[in-house]
Amino acid sequence: MRIAPTLSGKRRRIYTAENGSTLPGKLVLEEGSALLNDPAVNEAYDGAGATYDLYWETYERDSLDGRGLPLDSTVHYRQDYDNAFWDGEQMVYGDGDGQLFRRFTIAIDVIGHELTHGVTQYSSNLNYSEQPGALNESLSDVFGSLVKQRQRGQTASQADWLIGEGLFTPNVKGVALRSVKEPGTAYDDSVLGRDPQPAHMRDYVHTSDDDGGIHMNSGIPNRAFFLVAASIGGFAWERAGRIWYTAARDKFTSTTDFSAAAGLTYQSATELYGDGSSEQRAVQYGWEGVGVAIGSRPPPPQPKPTGCAAAAPRFVRSLILRQPRDHQIRG
Repeated sequence: MRIAPTLSGKRRRIYTAENGSTLPGKLVLEEGSALLNDPAVNEAYDGAGATYDLYWETYERDSLDGRGLPLDSTVHYRQDYDNAFWDGEQMVYGDGDGQLFRRFTIAIDVIGHELTHGVTQYSSNLNYSEQPGALNESLSDVFGSLVKQRQRGQTASQADWLIGEGLFTPNVKGVALRSVKEPGTAYDDSVLGRDPQPAHMRDYVHTSDDDGGIHMNSGIPNRAFFLVAASIGGFAWERAGRIWYTAARDKFTSTTDFSAAAGLTYQSATELYGDGSSEQRAVQYGWEGVGVAIGSRPPPPQPKPTGCAAAAPRFVRSLILRQPRDHQIRG
């Protein structure tokens, strides 16, 4: 048995639903306690810690709300549950069905993805529909990947840029749920279908499903971020990640769409690194590479929401959009 280290600022609590649906369930591990002989519990604990570390040590953000919010997680949710989600207050992980999916704590980028929905909730609170919703999902994919890259010490060129690597069982023909680098290539399976994500605005999916295609069209800003990070080089969480984080924290509002996000990340790059900097040019290159032009004049400043998003009704931000047993990933 190894001992979980106690680090200032982190307040993690892991619960088990014991295959039921009552949340949060039974408390089994909290900050500084001995880890258990339960991989899902330990992975949820370690993944929450790695996500906290990215935001605190890189961006000086104290937990999801910036005020030291405890990171609560529930594992062993329901029977054969094929998903993970942030419900507005805590993380919830299923164990997978064993046929198509393994336990959802197995991929640290999944943990970072879902917890980043909490960061978005407490900052821009992007609407969960259409382009703002796709941008919401993209931010979670981007920072979920950065959590994994930072844990592994990988540069942008070394990283796999996959979301959910290791979730599929050997029965599935695929490598992950999504690819930030190459949207639309993560899986092609007889049961799950083919990864539907577009990588360019010319292939944007207009649909009423999936809250307006949020899990599909997120591939477009995902690809834009990858192009920016690859162009800048080095560790993606440093300069590229800081540009995206600063724009999302200080400039995005609930209605920010792809075009506005392009202009606002361009503004952030300019403010952080200077007009004419390589970082500024990389941002323009990235967005134009997915068919989103940055106008000659940046969009006007938009008022930030006042108060705290924690007062909003409980909601679910899930990794994949599908019913637990219908085996049809749509994003």
